[in-house]
Amino acid sequence: MAYSNYKTIGAVQKEFQITYNETNFIAEAPFNISDYFRSDLEIVMREGVVDSSEFAICENLIYPVLKEVWKCYSSKFILWSHHSLDYDEKLCGYPEYILARRSPLGKLVFDKPYFILVEAKQDDFEGGWAQCLTEMIAAQKLNYELKITIFGIVSNGDRWQFGKLEEQCFTKNITLYTIQELDKLFSVVNYIFKQCELQLNNLVIA
Repeated sequence: MAYSNYKTIGAVQKEFQITYNETNFIAEAPFNISDYFRSDLEIVMREGVVDSSEFAICENLIYPVLKEVWKCYSSKFILWSHHSLDYDEKLCGYPEYILARRSPLGKLVFDKPYFILVEAKQDDFEGGWAQCLTEMIAAQKLNYELKITIFGIVSNGDRWQFGKLEEQCFTKNITLYTIQELDKLFSVVNYIFKQCELQLNNLVIA
């Protein structure tokens, strides 16, 4: 049963015994966006077809934002695109993006722990979160005994929603963010990356 087979958050909760909360846990960590990025995104959004499919949303809107922030953390993390994340027959598939520790063996090794799961959906945020939450559960299980907060992002390119999984509790941030308010969106994504970095720095990994 692939991640995409789950259609509602409630179905995932029942299947894996996950509690659900809503609160504003996100803070903002200011990020300096280059003039080149602003100009390039403006051209793409004005002249391009950026949301005709989930692939288009990923390539034109989601990945550029994630990549821009990730570059500041690239010594510690790899941002994987459409890489398989398999735990068992119920938790398997290809998340849009995964933020994972950079392996001591080099950048070509897909190595745990996993910190962020990202899903693109064309205005189906319920289905997007059902899929993202199952991916977060798989990442949590694959991280084994490591007590890590797993973060999730679901976006249709314009609107961005954030959540986190701590043990058996999933919390969705009440406030959503939009690419129209680019500075605020970047500060939130940067905050998530910083939380991952803090967790990684506190881990003892063989």
